[in-house]
Amino acid sequence: MEYTRLGSSGLSVSRICLGCMSYGAPSWRPWVLDERAARPFFRRAVEAGINFFDTADMYSLGVSEEITGRALSELTRRDEVVLATKLFFPMGPGPNMAGLSRKHVVQACEASLKRLGMDAIDLYQIHRFDPAVPLDETLEALNDLVRAGKVRYIGASSGSAWRLARALSLSERRGWARFVSMQNHYNLLYREEEREMIPLCLDAGVGLIPWSPLARGLLARARPGDAQVRSGGTTRAESDDYSPRLYDHASDWDVVDAVQRVAQARGVAMAEVALAWLLGRPGVVAPIVGATQLEHLETALRALSLKLTQEEQGSLEAPYQPHAVRGFTA
Repeated sequence: MEYTRLGSSGLSVSRICLGCMSYGAPSWRPWVLDERAARPFFRRAVEAGINFFDTADMYSLGVSEEITGRALSELTRRDEVVLATKLFFPMGPGPNMAGLSRKHVVQACEASLKRLGMDAIDLYQIHRFDPAVPLDETLEALNDLVRAGKVRYIGASSGSAWRLARALSLSERRGWARFVSMQNHYNLLYREEEREMIPLCLDAGVGLIPWSPLARGLLARARPGDAQVRSGGTTRAESDDYSPRLYDHASDWDVVDAVQRVAQARGVAMAEVALAWLLGRPGVVAPIVGATQLEHLETALRALSLKLTQEEQGSLEAPYQPHAVRGFTA
């Protein structure tokens, strides 16, 4: 396993992060694995040297955190694990059960700690920015959690570059803990982050931990006979109504074709090529990889040793066409 620093922080993380949205309550999403089915994935990740695990309170409405916390406590030494979770999305019907108000930030953290069975969260991330709440209110609440020892580092997820720039500036002026990571939507099918967000993160020392590195599976399989059919035949693909809102550009399939050509020439899986490209991008620390089959995890591990040539990278990038902003709304 390869390890690197998370941005300019001193935190060392594996170059693959296991995303834990897939582990929780099947009643929440039909493709989610229950605790018994999820355990082999945590065991294999730990065996492979992965020390970075990402979940969120809204995944299975807390059950993912419970499963993740139990698995890590039983299979690892807590001091060696980097556990990340997130807050923002609704955890109940009440008006204070979502968002980034001081009240919700504090109570969400305390609830996550209880579900995880831990005394501190290594990386606490805002799942989205909240335009309804003053940014300084959110940042001060997060800083208070750091000072109280309940959170060790803070990070952000998908949003506008100007919001992140404002947050970093405000934290620096006030002497508060600053975001060390950005969990953004970034892959071969969606590269709009290269315009503003990624240059900002590179300049500010904010590490990138992209979500959906395989474009929800589209980069892991060849173009179907009917290009309008995007289902991969999996339970998740067949029940996923979010992918069409992220990937509906006509040129997407040209990128998929390019990945297939490189994969065939190398004799490797398409997913290995797509992940290897992402791992080689400036600022990318660790793609967040979800796995519901052990081969998904093995493929991600193999991608670490696949080094693409400049010519291969160019062939993968050439078909890309500009997209509308996808993955966040504010």
